Amino acid sequence: MAIYHLSIKIISRGTGKSAVSAAAYRAGEYLINQYDSKIHDYTRKKGVAHTEILLPENAPEEYSSRSVLWNAVESIEKSSNSQLAREVEFALPAELTQEQNIALAREYVKKTFVDKGMCADICIHDSGDSKPHAHVLLTMRPIKEDGSWGGKQKKDYILDKLGNKIYDKKKRQYKCRSIPSTDWNEQTKAEEWREAWALFANEALKKIKAKVTIDHRSYKRQGLKIKPSIKLGVVAHQMEKRGIRTERGNINREIELTNQKMRELKARIAKLEKWIDEETAKENTPTLSDVLENILTKQGQSKIVRLQNASEMFNFLQENNIETIEDLEQKVAEMQYKSDTVHEDLKKTDRRTKSLNENILHSEYYKAGRKYKRQYDRLNSEYKTANRSKGIFAKRKAQKALDKVNAYYEANRTELILYEAAEKYLKGVLQKRFDPNKLPPITKWKKELSEKNIARTKLSGEYNTLRDETKKIERIQRSVKEILRSEEKQELKLKRRELDTEL
Repeated sequence: MAIYHLSIKIISRGTGKSAVSAAAYRAGEYLINQYDSKIHDYTRKKGVAHTEILLPENAPEEYSSRSVLWNAVESIEKSSNSQLAREVEFALPAELTQEQNIALAREYVKKTFVDKGMCADICIHDSGDSKPHAHVLLTMRPIKEDGSWGGKQKKDYILDKLGNKIYDKKKRQYKCRSIPSTDWNEQTKAEEWREAWALFANEALKKIKAKVTIDHRSYKRQGLKIKPSIKLGVVAHQMEKRGIRTERGNINREIELTNQKMRELKARIAKLEKWIDEETAKENTPTLSDVLENILTKQGQSKIVRLQNASEMFNFLQENNIETIEDLEQKVAEMQYKSDTVHEDLKKTDRRTKSLNENILHSEYYKAGRKYKRQYDRLNSEYKTANRSKGIFAKRKAQKALDKVNAYYEANRTELILYEAAEKYLKGVLQKRFDPNKLPPITKWKKELSEKNIARTKLSGEYNTLRDETKKIERIQRSVKEILRSEEKQELKLKRRELDTEL
């Protein structure tokens, strides 16, 4: 079914990536990067259902070629840490046909990005697993009226009170500040683009009269008391697809099961509250003594079973000091409050459990990848040293050093990417406490995770108690209904006898 997923990331040369490589991989093509002469051959890649390039006004016609466009991007960016492209990836509705999804992606990309001045490279992937999605690579620079690339930033000179430029003697230049030439990097844009995708997708679903919609907001922002599942990640996702259960997958299943159980229990308790309100308003409501008598005399059950059920019910009523329907009403109200409390505590526990699992997982990636990162940094350092020398032999030496860097990266790509992602994640979690020379507090997090698991077990026990109490009160409800049905039958028999006597 249709799900909401949209992620945004930057393709940066500073992280060892290239726009040509990214474009070749997503389109499943053979491209040569003229910036570093590297060949990228992904022609064996499967699942590429559609590719196309959309250009804004002023863009040269030759940019409709994937190779020309992204090599032009690589050429205009001179810095070793340049941001080359922005990628927007989003899930396409499984309810739509492939042709409908292509049209939907094209319309969204054109109106949201291309009409604002960006060149867009659209690649739609569909492996037949009901998870079609689109990768869109976007250019970072505006295009001038003459078709040349514009600057990412503009200089704004700082003026004195008289409107004159201020000269900085130390830097030997006029003081100035950089102003972005577009608003594409503003933080508000991400939310705007995410919301736009939901609107476009929902309109397409409405046209085919689908009964589903998607929402770009989190469950919390939607006002839904549902715990979000955690992202599986590439490795865990592939393992789950092959039928291998993973720890992350198990957490997701447990959270979903908890949500489902709590929703069902709260609904059952709410029904009991409504029923009791209706019964207390009646004059002829059976007493709890009548209920026990009904259980004792119930037809179709052995005497031992009837005695066991009646004893269990009597103990429940006695333990909870329930003597009247009003007492029962109070008990159900307490159960409703308790279920809300348990649900909230479970949400907090699961939220923290999820965070701790993420912390531990990234810590392990960070720990395992440190040796690869150190070697990669050493090779990079050797290349930079060699590159500073001049002369034809120095250039050859620098090229060999660069080849070593690239070869090492390709051979250990997974470990380096996981390390980089883990480092970024841990910096966000630990902030000022992050020390690149030390490992994160894995032992401390594992201890807290163990405590949270114990707390969750306790909360699960409280849930089970509520569930058992709900079953017992539902049995009282059934007994009351049986008594009332029996009384109705007796009244009907009496009326028939009276009619027969009159006749």
